[in-house]
Parts: sequence; C-alpha cells; structure tokens
Amino acid sequence: MPFDPIDEASRQWGHRWGAVEQMRAVTSLMRAQQIVIGELDDILRKHGLTFARFEALVLLTFSRRGSLPLGKMGERLQVHPTSVTSIVRRLEAAGLVLRIPHPDDGRAVLCEITQDGRDLVERATADLVDADFALKGLTDEQLKMLWSVLEPLRRSAGDFS
Repeated sequence: MPFDPIDEASRQWGHRWGAVEQMRAVTSLMRAQQIVIGELDDILRKHGLTFARFEALVLLTFSRRGSLPLGKMGERLQVHPTSVTSIVRRLEAAGLVLRIPHPDDGRAVLCEITQDGRDLVERATADLVDADFALKGLTDEQLKMLWSVLEPLRRSAGDFS
C-alpha cells in the first residue's frame, strides 16, 4: 500500500472521536500481533507445533525435573486449565510428553517432557532464533523499549505483581 492504513484511520478517527493515540496504538499492536503470530505459526508448523504447544515444551524444558503439574503449567503459561489439558493431550499424542501420576498428590497429574520433546524444542528454537522470533527490523534497543512499554500493561492486567 502506498500509505499507512492505520495512520489514515487515525486521521479519520480524530474527526469523529477522541482517544486517537490509544486507537492508533492498539490497532498497531493488534496488526503487529497478526504479523508475528503468522510468521511464528509458519515456522513452528514445520515442526508440527503451535506456539502454545511450543511454549509448553519450553516451560517443561526449563523445569528442574522436566515435569510440572498441569495446574502449575496453566498458571505459568497464563491459560485456562481446559487449554492446558488440550495442549498436553496433543503433545502426548505426538510422543513429546507423558502424563504421569504426581508422586506426592494423588489428585494431581504431572506432565513430563520426553527426549523427543526436548530434541524438538532444540530444533524449533533454532529456527525461531534464526528468524529473530518474527521481529526482524527491530534493533536490540527497540526490542528492549518494546518490552518496557508493554510491561506496565501486563502488570496492571495482573500478569505479575
């Protein structure tokens, strides 16, 4: 396009309503999310993963024992328990994780990453790093700025205290 459609929308928006900067920022944020998710999905699809499943495998890779209770996974991934169950079922069907009884809590189930899961995390992560996590064109300084700009929004939403 020979013009920025978000900039044009904000010009039109300003003639009718207020909060132009908020509208421009949120519209840009949503478009950026579409761009990034699309590229990440393309990269991870080659590995049979979605970003949600990749995040779950990485979380298990980071855990000391390679396993976590499903409830703790949902909390750390910031997703609903139903979503965790769905993610784990798909990973289990692919042989990337196992569901095992919790040794200390008979009501809980642990999700444990398999060696195939660990190997896949390494391959998928290498591809994501090579693609700059779909954030090509941003300098390290801009990436730090982006993180710092979004941090107060996440904090106020209750992501952390």
